[in-house]
Amino acid sequence: PEKNEPMNQVTIYTDGACKGNPGVGGWGVLLRSATGVEKELCGGEQETTNNRMEMMAVIQALSALKRPCAVTLYLDSQYVLKGITEWLPNWKARNWKTAAKQPVKNADLWQQLDVLTSQKGHTIDWQWVRGHTGDVGNERADALANQGITTL
Repeated sequence: PEKNEPMNQVTIYTDGACKGNPGVGGWGVLLRSATGVEKELCGGEQETTNNRMEMMAVIQALSALKRPCAVTLYLDSQYVLKGITEWLPNWKARNWKTAAKQPVKNADLWQQLDVLTSQKGHTIDWQWVRGHTGDVGNERADALANQGITTL
């Protein structure tokens, strides 16, 4: 956007699902623009984990944005939330090793998320919601994640 042009406001709900952990998994995304336009995305993988599907949902959501946006992102994964808001800087500083000097699990996806959150110009307000408690956006994302499993 131009200097004084406001960023597009986007609300995103993401969720992942897995049948067995590891097992067959799916991810789901609900994007909603400030004007009320909605877009649904979903997909799946044969052999994966729930954490990877939670991360993939966020990756796919942010990848779908064509220009820098002011994003409010709702997710029910403490793993993704803490990873992106707390753990990531230390992992990067330690060359993708944990404090115990072990390789960071899912480093391939964390690196993708790092690029999407730090180099694409988005401002992201991360909002954790408890899953399966009737939050309409979260329930839609969950249904999409389960739909993603059936696409395999």
